[in-house]
Amino acid sequence: MKQMIIQVKRYIPILYIMLLLLNAGCRKQQQQVVPETKVTKGTFYIEMYEEGEVEAIKSINITSPNISWRYGNLKITQIVKDGTEVHAGDTLIVFDPSEVRKGIVDAESSLEMSMAELQKLEAQHQSDIDELKADLEITRLSHEISKIRFESAAYESDIKKKEIRLNLDKASIALERAKEQIDNRLKIQIEEIKQKKLSINQDRSRLKEAHETLEKLFLISPSSGIAIINRNWTTGNKFQVGDQCWSGFPLIQLPDLSALRANVKINEVDIAKITKGLQVEIKPDAFSDSIFHGEVATVANLAINKDNKSKVKVFPVEVNIKGTDEKLLPGLTVSCRIILGKIENALYIPIEAVKTDGNISSVYKKTAKGYEQVEIVTAQSNKNYVVVTEGLEENDRIALSDPFAETKESEKKEKDNSENKE
Repeated sequence: MKQMIIQVKRYIPILYIMLLLLNAGCRKQQQQVVPETKVTKGTFYIEMYEEGEVEAIKSINITSPNISWRYGNLKITQIVKDGTEVHAGDTLIVFDPSEVRKGIVDAESSLEMSMAELQKLEAQHQSDIDELKADLEITRLSHEISKIRFESAAYESDIKKKEIRLNLDKASIALERAKEQIDNRLKIQIEEIKQKKLSINQDRSRLKEAHETLEKLFLISPSSGIAIINRNWTTGNKFQVGDQCWSGFPLIQLPDLSALRANVKINEVDIAKITKGLQVEIKPDAFSDSIFHGEVATVANLAINKDNKSKVKVFPVEVNIKGTDEKLLPGLTVSCRIILGKIENALYIPIEAVKTDGNISSVYKKTAKGYEQVEIVTAQSNKNYVVVTEGLEENDRIALSDPFAETKESEKKEKDNSENKE
């Protein structure tokens, strides 16, 4: 029994060494299992990816109404849900009518008061004219009496005749003056009536305006379509109940879904690459399994700020979308792959396979003995691939990651440990 134990102890170091060798072999084998790819030869696309938003090329803009300042601000109290299908005659937006209704009440009260004042003024005028006519009649009678006295004064003394003559002249003057007073009073009354009627017409116009404004506060759809709510520049969000806006601002679009485009904003450093006619692949974020095709239609000449809070300059670019689809609606965010150019019969590899050290690029090429790091020369690249002009051939197999990464890491750790021990 004792001899057996001694023999077992003799073989323990040998077994331990075998286990270490087996473990090292497994690790070496694991190191060789790395993701690979082949060098591809074919058409290489130089491309750019940008986000955009779908919009209709033609659409009806529903704008806030133009109303008088006296009715205050336009405040939304009701608005159709974004993306709702509407029909001609449907109510899209309702603004707060409280100020307008108050204006209607005030205009009605003012008109009623003006009408009452006109009636009172006409009655007063008639009374004044009647009084003046009575005075005229009295004056006329006094003139007739003076005339009779003058005609019958043939046998009176010269002094008495002169007195009677003067009284007749006085009566004639009074008669003419009474007539002039009536004429002048009539002219004044006509002007007063004219001014009061002008005031009444103003009240009527204000009342009419108030009623018309009340109707304007209810925006009605002129045709059928999909209601697309615009964004509020103040909040950055789409208009909603409680928002205020100014007259003439576009609130809702009723797009013509038969012709759509993507509105893309290109950074100022890249705009020189974009020209009219470039082909574009369009992929909606909402259903990325669908791909649409389009073409750059217009490139803006002037830059704008990317948004209200950014100083980054971008150029608006419009991409006309070919064809339509019931899922492709205005307002959708899309990813646009803009084809800037292409290289025929190019060798290209995934970007992640390239290792860069300063100005030197290399890849790990698979050989019969394993992986060998080889230097390459690259050219154009896109989001996923880079063109190789020297160092590789078609169908060469290369590693997508460093196959010696674990070994390098182990060697580094051993070196660090030995330096620490020293």
